[in-house]
Amino acid sequence: MTLTRRASWFLLAVGVWTWLIWPRFLKAVWDDDRAWTGAHGHSAPTSFLLVHVVLVVASLAIGTMVGWLGVRGLRAPRGPRRGREQPQDEQPAQEVAEHPTLR
Repeated sequence: MTLTRRASWFLLAVGVWTWLIWPRFLKAVWDDDRAWTGAHGHSAPTSFLLVHVVLVVASLAIGTMVGWLGVRGLRAPRGPRRGREQPQDEQPAQEVAEHPTLR
């Protein structure tokens, strides 16, 4: 699969956005009265907090992977653009159907 530079930048931006938004959301949930059975951080967490922690961890993992794909897409070597001729010393890749061992 080939990613365009535009798509790669978009994926990277989504990854960065994820890391900017979700930690702030977790802090807001942590400070919410519904997150604890008593005093904040000194009592047992409620299911409200646990569910949101799982949500944040999953979102950060997905955002990290999406951002990583964007970085990989930006760092990938680019081939010749469409409409340009290949240099004479470069041979096009051999087709799979023409490979002698796959007949």
